[in-house]
Amino acid sequence: MLNKIAVIKEIAFSEKRVALTPPNVEKLVKAGLAVMVQSNAGNAASFSDEQYQKAGAIIKTDAAFIVNWADVVLQVNSASLEMPDAVKLKPKQWLIGMMDPLSKPQLIRSLAKQDITAIAMEMIPRISRAQSMDTLSSMATIAGYKSVLLGASAMDKIFPMLMTAAGNLRPARVLIMGVGVAGLQAAATAKRMGGVVEAYDVRPAAREQILSVGAKPIELELDTTQAEGANGYAKEQGDEFLKKQREQMTKVVAEQDLIITTAAIPGGKSPILVTEHMVKQMKSGAVIVDLAAERGGNCDLTQLGKTIIAHDVTIIGPDNIVSSVATHASQLYGKNLEHFLLHLYQKEQGLTLDLTDEIIEQTLLTHHKEILNERVKSLIEVSILTEQKLSIESSKQERS
Repeated sequence: MLNKIAVIKEIAFSEKRVALTPPNVEKLVKAGLAVMVQSNAGNAASFSDEQYQKAGAIIKTDAAFIVNWADVVLQVNSASLEMPDAVKLKPKQWLIGMMDPLSKPQLIRSLAKQDITAIAMEMIPRISRAQSMDTLSSMATIAGYKSVLLGASAMDKIFPMLMTAAGNLRPARVLIMGVGVAGLQAAATAKRMGGVVEAYDVRPAAREQILSVGAKPIELELDTTQAEGANGYAKEQGDEFLKKQREQMTKVVAEQDLIITTAAIPGGKSPILVTEHMVKQMKSGAVIVDLAAERGGNCDLTQLGKTIIAHDVTIIGPDNIVSSVATHASQLYGKNLEHFLLHLYQKEQGLTLDLTDEIIEQTLLTHHKEILNERVKSLIEVSILTEQKLSIESSKQERS
């Protein structure tokens, strides 16, 4: 019976989040699961070993011992398993975490070969009964909020209008580009801080969502009937569409004090929404916070993990912005995991996988050495064909 859960320290550089918080542990232990937590795993998120112990967790220091004991290993950033100092999992073990499978298909291929059951939390379907498990939305909420704070601290202006004896100050103008969960949270935060907020999204359905947080929708003369995918996320658009979009957005961009871009394509490169030409038209002292920096960026000039100044505009490319709000990010992620694990748990059988359940079907990447997710499988097949082609070409060169 699978009922032993391990929480290990995150391996990825600068990752401060932890997979479960003490309240999550308490709920899982009460349900009948055993939880072992690596010592200091929660320190960076302000959760102590003592708190975990009071919640019912077993505390151990050696990660290898913990992993060997467990049936299920929980992580925040499982993509870090590609790193050389990563903990080695054992066959038949479950791994649950965020794996970025559409960008890292080789990791999923490796997990399948090791006979690891890999479950990706970012693949949770957008259906009503899975809302409490929706990790992407949880993390995007944090990212959207923090992006506004980053932008505000980099600006040489304040957000709200002020009328003082010394004169009046105009409110800051803020543009949100891409209105998913992160963009809506950014718009709402900027509005609360007193900014004049506008927002743009390629999906027609986003208009009412923009209005709901007090922002003004930007409407361009573009055909957006095919802009939204079946999962509710924006679809990748062609070059001609993006060209027209940029042309029409240039005047809008030039008026802004702060621009926050959030448009990311799962498994693909982020679309360029702000070109260098557009940056040149912006006000001196304006700021861009590019939340899509980890996937190449929505701005031509974005550099991941760096803040640069180009054409008198500050451009911030945050790397793992959610980790900088580690306590609350861990609370949300831990709650997502708690709900997911309790969804799988049956007292008589322990943790089980119902392959007919849509939630399991969407999140289960590998099981019994098989890759089950069709999209990931196709990416791996392309990768294998590329490897074979390179190998053949290399052999030909050696013979010649």
